[in-house]
Amino acid sequence: MILIYVTHKNMEEAKKVVYYLLGKGLIACANFFQMESCFRWEGKIEMEKEVVTILKTKDKNWNEVKEEIKKIHSYQLPCIIKIEADCNKEFDDWVNLETKK
Repeated sequence: MILIYVTHKNMEEAKKVVYYLLGKGLIACANFFQMESCFRWEGKIEMEKEVVTILKTKDKNWNEVKEEIKKIHSYQLPCIIKIEADCNKEFDDWVNLETKK
């Protein structure tokens, strides 16, 4: 199983992305976290409120999930990070059941 960490400009966009991926069967579930981010962009230091989603899916779905997010994400340069994860067998079985391929 993998976790995919993604930042979004707001909750509306985060939910749009998650529902899109759930509808395509590419992820089993997601968590939403509101936060504040500080980063360098085009030579300036920026501070913005964002929403992070943590998506759970099979490792073999990584490339397709990443490309689907890029298609619909509003950011010019979205943050999409793959995190390898070990979990209990029952949860892993459920993730495998709920995701395609």
